[in-house]
Amino acid sequence: MEELYGKTDKVPQMLKAEEAKTLDIKKKTYIDDEALFRFDFNEEAMAVEKLREGISKFAADAVTLKGILQQKIEKA
Repeated sequence: MEELYGKTDKVPQMLKAEEAKTLDIKKKTYIDDEALFRFDFNEEAMAVEKLREGISKFAADAVTLKGILQQKIEKA
């Protein structure tokens, strides 16, 4: 990282949306197959962790919001 920090060279674009559209990638669907969705989802550690993190933060925000609303009700 230290070596890269001082560089000012242009970084070549390696991924291009137009080229990606031409790739022959089989579309995967999970409609009517929840078990396959859950299996594939659980194989993706980052997806599992990010979902857990999102739910945890949402729950914490709900507690914060509840406290704010409680204070407003008590002041009214």
